Amino acid sequence: MKTKLKKSYRFALRSSGMVTLCATIALCVFFYFELNSPLYIFIFIGAIFAFSFFIIQYRVENFIYKRVKKIYDDVSLLESTSFQDQPVTTDMRTLTEEIEKFANNKKLEIETLKVREVYRKEFLGNVSHELKTPLFTVQGYILTLLDGAMNDKTIRKKYLSRASKGVERLIYIVRDLDMITKLETGDLHLDYEDFDIIELVQGVFDLMEMKANKKKITLTFDQDYKEPTLVHADRERIQQVLTNLIVNSIKYGKEGGTTEISIENLIKNKVIVRVTDNGEGIEKQNIPRLFERFYRVDKSGSRKEGGSGLGLSIVKHIIEAHKEKIYVESVFGVGSEFSFTLEKTQKAAKVEI
Repeated sequence: MKTKLKKSYRFALRSSGMVTLCATIALCVFFYFELNSPLYIFIFIGAIFAFSFFIIQYRVENFIYKRVKKIYDDVSLLESTSFQDQPVTTDMRTLTEEIEKFANNKKLEIETLKVREVYRKEFLGNVSHELKTPLFTVQGYILTLLDGAMNDKTIRKKYLSRASKGVERLIYIVRDLDMITKLETGDLHLDYEDFDIIELVQGVFDLMEMKANKKKITLTFDQDYKEPTLVHADRERIQQVLTNLIVNSIKYGKEGGTTEISIENLIKNKVIVRVTDNGEGIEKQNIPRLFERFYRVDKSGSRKEGGSGLGLSIVKHIIEAHKEKIYVESVFGVGSEFSFTLEKTQKAAKVEI
């Protein structure tokens, strides 16, 4: 079985053959005309050098081009059309940089996929937990009724009432998931209008008053706002943001604590709304994941406070849908502050100027 020459050897042989052929032709011309002058000798040497240079350069570029193009095609690093209008030179620095860039990008992509895989598993586990709890509750009450408990009027009414609450919780979770999906895909339409953010906060305070009173938490402004602060946003969605943040502050607040709202001018056309509490606070390692779906700081699995586990995720998506920013600062054992920006109305912005 014949042993094939290495590609590099074949390349060297062909290149040598071409140089030899050109040199032979030049030498024949030299002897044919008997050009014995020293000047012609230098011209001959220069011609041989020039021929050798261009032949080797052409051969090397062609040799590298085919193999480099195959590498690019195999890894889909660049489209093959990118080679059509520009030669591949013998300088390998560009190729090395591109390969390193490709390797780094692939490494980053793999790491991102691993993180997403972990998140996917956690998300599916959380969704399963959130849905199966009310489902099993409803199923348990209905099966108990079917097994004969429905004949007792008192038990029937109590169990149906509890089953109804379980169904309401399921609807609440599904509704919130649907809203987040719409926000992420941009399908949720925002109805912008001008309104007084202070009045809206006071309205949320009134709605949450009974819930706050159960834990003796005071809902208050940081000062007495005598003038309205007009903002341009979707009133209903911003009310949902405030409600979710205030509910969270009550849920994780200390008995007899305080939830304080402040509205400050950030720049001439922006205000920042701060929701501050003196509750249990959040540990530093948990802060980056606060806005993930179903992510809970409390890993005990307790659901006595209720909620879908989607509140903060919805808050983040609503604020980002307004092209605004949301921030969180917290000290464990001291309290937390959630803040978000809103655009002022044009009239209010002009007054500030």
